[in-house]
Amino acid sequence: MGDIHERTLILVKPDGVARGLTGEIIKRFEHRGYKPVAIKLLLPTKALLEQHYEEHKGKKFYDALVAFSESGPVVAMVWEGFGVIANARKMLGATDPAKAEPGTIRGDHAIATGRNVVHGSDSEKAAKREIDLWFRPEEVTRWTSAAGKWIHE
Repeated sequence: MGDIHERTLILVKPDGVARGLTGEIIKRFEHRGYKPVAIKLLLPTKALLEQHYEEHKGKKFYDALVAFSESGPVVAMVWEGFGVIANARKMLGATDPAKAEPGTIRGDHAIATGRNVVHGSDSEKAAKREIDLWFRPEEVTRWTSAAGKWIHE
């Protein structure tokens, strides 16, 4: 499940930004007790997106995924906390919104796989690689939340 300083990358994709869902997504992570340690709004380059989605290169949806992801602004965030990678995946819901449970971000806000609002790292290795792609080291902060003692034993 990870330690208290485990980190994951969460992206609000162009559809989520355009639909005004960024605040809702941030709220869900904050209310769960996770701590934001980096956040920025950017128009990602094709080169960045090709690196980010390199594991999908050659799949039939790859070109459309990259094109969609560069079609508008993205909010990139790093969240920190105990078990954040696995729990974020549960909070996001299934990649295919039709299979996502109600109460998850995709279950509540998405209909089609190609417009599924968010991305979250799927493993510790992926989180490290993705965070390093989207953020320079000095953009990721270390800070102590006053609420930490109420969240962790």
